[in-house]
Amino acid sequence: MSADRLDVIIFGASGFTGKYTVFEAVTVLGGLRWGIAGRNREKLEGVLKEMGAKAKKDLSQVPIFIADTSDEASLLEMARKCRIVVNTAGPYRFHGEKVVKACIESGTHHVDVSGEPQYMETMQLKYDQRAKEKGVYVVSACGFDSIPADMGVVFVEKNFDGVVNSVETFLESGMKEGATGSGSGGSAGLNYGTWESAVYGLAHSDELRGIRQQLFPLRLPKFYPVLRPRPLIFRSTEVDKVCLPFPGSDRSVVMRSQRFLYDQDKKRPVQMQAYVGFPSWLAAGAVILFASIFGLLSKFKIGRTLLLKYPGLFSGGLASRSGPSEQSMERTYFRMTFKATGWPKGDRLAEGSDQYTEPPTKSLMVRVSGMNPGYGATCVALLSTAITILRESEKMPNNGGVLAPAAAFSRTSLISELEKHDHGMKFEILANK
Repeated sequence: MSADRLDVIIFGASGFTGKYTVFEAVTVLGGLRWGIAGRNREKLEGVLKEMGAKAKKDLSQVPIFIADTSDEASLLEMARKCRIVVNTAGPYRFHGEKVVKACIESGTHHVDVSGEPQYMETMQLKYDQRAKEKGVYVVSACGFDSIPADMGVVFVEKNFDGVVNSVETFLESGMKEGATGSGSGGSAGLNYGTWESAVYGLAHSDELRGIRQQLFPLRLPKFYPVLRPRPLIFRSTEVDKVCLPFPGSDRSVVMRSQRFLYDQDKKRPVQMQAYVGFPSWLAAGAVILFASIFGLLSKFKIGRTLLLKYPGLFSGGLASRSGPSEQSMERTYFRMTFKATGWPKGDRLAEGSDQYTEPPTKSLMVRVSGMNPGYGATCVALLSTAITILRESEKMPNNGGVLAPAAAFSRTSLISELEKHDHGMKFEILANK
């Protein structure tokens, strides 16, 4: 790789997530050579000016590159200028593949914040082998979807002192007291790009079965006891919240990592179910209502048009074209609580595919938490994965490939890197029995 390459280029830097990634880069990428890229030079210059003022640092000398997903030559030129592309330009269903392809052909690593299972699994299906041949790592879901869940399971296994059978996650989010609209049910909201990704992801969710049949033609062996999903709506004693199944990509990402670690290392895979908590039955019921309308409309072209035209109406005010305010983002917190069960160290079996005959006797509760999950913790996590690839690739598998986060980073110091920063994430043990 040419010595005159920058370390990092942030692509899509003039978008909502992109500009906050630029802000976090000032501190997270300290000591590295980085630049930004996008379609419009004037907007990119504006981002450097705005985020430089926010960070109290002159960013006028940060290199700018013009690249557009409609111009594959420009993507190749961008990718050849750096060691890793930090891609914030979604929805990835429409814009991601060309960037991935350009990076692989240029010998450049790639990380993004996609929460779109169809995109992520299609990239693995189409480009994993080529990425290995080129010595390139392509890692998606490197933001709030799904670093807390995937690296949280890594943290669980490192601290379990035994064999983990299953993990349940319980996500809570709200606003610190004193914020406008504060309270345990508050939220900073979503930018329009995230909403658009969700609309098209659900609309095409039936694609996943076919992708997975090609990606994983052989099923994993069944492990017992089986972790059954909980009811559609229930009160969790673990977090004292009314919970629903979590609709994001966390479970699919975790299971991709677990599948990889079983295939690669014959490690017994951890079963996982994900839930999200609400302060009351009424709040959970309202979410079910909005989710039902969203799911129905997303299946039809006219419905998708309505969802995209009126994001605030159909999200209960959660999504907007302007995105959340900085004040609400900075006062939004998240907590993801993990309940793990399994067997103590002395009960370890000889082979990862062996079965236990006795029920689990050991449990562990841990938590991953932080502030500003969508546009603070997400941006720090994304940049931290980039740093980890640049500094610790020798601890990563196969000299390259298209991987989920835990598959890529389970043996690295990514968790420690995440804990260093103001908008990072805290990993802690709550109870060990």
